[in-house]
Amino acid sequence: MIVRWESDHDYVLVHIHQDMFGDWIFSRAWGQIGTQYGGLQHRLADDHTQALMWLDDEATIQASRGFRKVLETQDETPEGRDAVKQLSLLDSV
Repeated sequence: MIVRWESDHDYVLVHIHQDMFGDWIFSRAWGQIGTQYGGLQHRLADDHTQALMWLDDEATIQASRGFRKVLETQDETPEGRDAVKQLSLLDSV
């Protein structure tokens, strides 16, 4: 699952996925739109339920900051694949 929020200048992107060992990973990227400023953080969740709880928390935080949700999709969609590519670019910086 991939969710992206944006303000006028900034973005936050969350990717919830399983790794090759079956562990649930909560990846969060943030930064300024159109620049390479930002960061990337990965967290290991106890299970899928905990990862979804973190996603709900993130949604609450971003709404309180005035961010609007612009994308919610699964990894298998074209939009999801594009978002994952953006995360992998950040991972190598």
